Amino acid sequence: MKRASIAELKARLSSYIEQVRGGNEVLVTERGMPVAKLVPIPPEHNLSEREQRLIRASLLIPGRGRVRAELRRPPRGDPRIGAGVLAALLEEREEGR
Repeated sequence: MKRASIAELKARLSSYIEQVRGGNEVLVTERGMPVAKLVPIPPEHNLSEREQRLIRASLLIPGRGRVRAELRRPPRGDPRIGAGVLAALLEEREEGR
């Protein structure tokens, strides 16, 4: 756990906040005596009420990190792939199935 005086914390607040975001704790001191502690907020506080309710009901599994860049790009290859599936779905819709 890092220690920081109030003056040091004021001067380098952004740096300490980044450390807390990274999972570290910071003990704030005044004249050498601890007066406060900065701790990271648990990830569940960043979720909406609906997301928290779905997690409690085991209907949603929260992610554990960032999505890899290759998963955010469309796949390479023929853009017509999947066109047959779309045509079949549209045909079923027209037939009323």
